[in-house]
Amino acid sequence: MSSDTDIAVLGVGMHPWGKWGRNFVEYGIVAARGAIADAGLSWADIDFCSGADTMRNGYPGYVSGATFAQALGWSGARVASSYAACASGVTALETARMRILAGKCDVALVVGADTTPKGFLAPNAGDRPDDPDWLRFRLLGATNPTYFAFYARRRMDVWGATAEDFARVKVKNARHGLTNPFARYRKEVTFEDVMASPVVSDPLRLLDICATSDGAAAVVISSMDYARRHGRPDAVRVAGVSTVTPSFPNAIIEMPDFSTDSAVAVPVPELGFKDSIAAAAYEEAGLGPEDLDLAEVYDLSTALELDWYEHLGLCKAGEAEKLLADGATTHGGSCVVNPSGGLACFGEAVPAQAIAQVCEVTWHLRGQAGDRQVEGARAGMTINQGLFGHGSSVVLIR
Repeated sequence: MSSDTDIAVLGVGMHPWGKWGRNFVEYGIVAARGAIADAGLSWADIDFCSGADTMRNGYPGYVSGATFAQALGWSGARVASSYAACASGVTALETARMRILAGKCDVALVVGADTTPKGFLAPNAGDRPDDPDWLRFRLLGATNPTYFAFYARRRMDVWGATAEDFARVKVKNARHGLTNPFARYRKEVTFEDVMASPVVSDPLRLLDICATSDGAAAVVISSMDYARRHGRPDAVRVAGVSTVTPSFPNAIIEMPDFSTDSAVAVPVPELGFKDSIAAAAYEEAGLGPEDLDLAEVYDLSTALELDWYEHLGLCKAGEAEKLLADGATTHGGSCVVNPSGGLACFGEAVPAQAIAQVCEVTWHLRGQAGDRQVEGARAGMTINQGLFGHGSSVVLIR
């Protein structure tokens, strides 16, 4: 049954991930046109264009909604642009969803694209001593790989995880992404390959950390009434979206902050930030982790994927390594995690990846994922976080 807050996913499209250094708009238009065609519509049918911003590509990247609308051809469509770091794609999706649910438009395009520099992502040039993201690089030397390593070391110290556990995540995701036509890396990786790769930020090795990539993804969403009128009553539905922020006090450091909040006078919340991201999406969708057939999670590093198993509620805290070892997160398991291959196979294209996760889950729920298909998939979830307290999760159902 469709609830009164469900919306339909009519079309999905992507531009393959890679490293070409071209204008990000080129990638976004390929993805947008693919999604519009998949929906059986034309650009003139789109009421609203919601863009996920990129901070690396100048003014056009800051106003991506208008940038993509202009590139597709000025049509009078309403536009909005959203930035929430790695959560930008879901923030853009939520903006469009709310406009549809408010009855202000029938059908919307959501698109994100990025062109990334060589090496790890870093703040834009210039002195900004009041910018905490700029400061964490300058004062702590906390590059993104360092940040990922903090999480990995915490997992080792608290739960006894090992570098070998992390390597097994990479092996799984590389196997999942082998036949994904949009993935940048489509090569089988062995346990020995991971363990032999150079250490980048102890304890993480080169093959534990995702690359930075160029890429794009887009979705066309509509009201359920519009979907029915256009012969798509059985379309995949967005049943829940979470864009929560942390609750005070936040007892685990979240970059770019340098310290935790004080819990001297205020008790720590029952749910930590990352747990709350999934919880809010489940609550809105009326589902729980036991209902999921697949999940696309933001594996910026192999260790972070293990953390997400627990934040999703797939297992209790400290049990992620066993869940992986038991095969529960690969094909044939209870919930296939990152059947796309994840960032291990794609690399990171910040405004596009959260939308790409929605595309991947949609393909599985439609039964269109080819050799990587999760058989009989009826419900799936996407989840990640954006730097500085941006939650990002979408529940999709069929």
